[in-house]
Amino acid sequence: MTVDLTQPLEGLIYERRDHVAHITINRPERGNALHGSMIEPVRAIWAEVREDPWIRCAIVTAAGSRHFCTGADMGAVAARGKVKAGKGPLTDEVFWSPRQNRVWKPVICAVNGTVASAGLHFVVDADIVVSSNKATFLDTHVNVGMVGAVENIGLAKRLPLGSALRMTLCGKSYRMSAERAYQLGMVDELAEPDELMSVAEEIAQQICANSPAAVSLSQQAIWSSIEMGYRDSLEYGWALLRMHWDHPDIKEGPKAFMEKRAPVWYTGEEDESE
Repeated sequence: MTVDLTQPLEGLIYERRDHVAHITINRPERGNALHGSMIEPVRAIWAEVREDPWIRCAIVTAAGSRHFCTGADMGAVAARGKVKAGKGPLTDEVFWSPRQNRVWKPVICAVNGTVASAGLHFVVDADIVVSSNKATFLDTHVNVGMVGAVENIGLAKRLPLGSALRMTLCGKSYRMSAERAYQLGMVDELAEPDELMSVAEEIAQQICANSPAAVSLSQQAIWSSIEMGYRDSLEYGWALLRMHWDHPDIKEGPKAFMEKRAPVWYTGEEDESE
């Protein structure tokens, strides 16, 4: 299925500006719940973020101020009698988050309201989480007879084990406040609701000012360390570092520093224009 990202999208708003992809979940009348019709547009957006060298960073947020994303649309699930995904491996079935789409560009999640269940995909797989101080976080899988697994494993990487288990096992009876999520490290920055996007955009521009290649490899080094032992992750990081030594930015960065000017980073767009 080919998705034209220049046309209106089902339940989503997609914009590009200042080297940043802005992805907005746009179903506020349904709590910004995820619907099966959004899967292919989301995959197409992440593919463009991944492959277009002009894009250096992405921000994921949602419309309105009440909900960021309340998970899967239970009305649609009830009507079908089953979830949308099939029974294949994870890599063939789930495509909501940047990690699930093999995106190695920084992604900021700007949480504007309540996050529940499948909405947590975007939080746990983001590189930086900025949250409204009015937001709350919960998981309702077990309340509707579903297993809390993929997003919840991500929670256990960002939260103390007991906190991840409490959110998972207590269901809707437990809501974690934005302040508590910040204290535990799941949220990286708190903001007033009307300042949320300006904070996220400022962070995005700080990232965009840096070498895209160096940023991507640094990002991969840190994420890989979560999955490897310390020694193995250091070796992998060392390999990524050495791989970058022949990159044009290695010369441009120090040269720009000494000349007291902004660096002109190599992005790959130069090759495409030839």
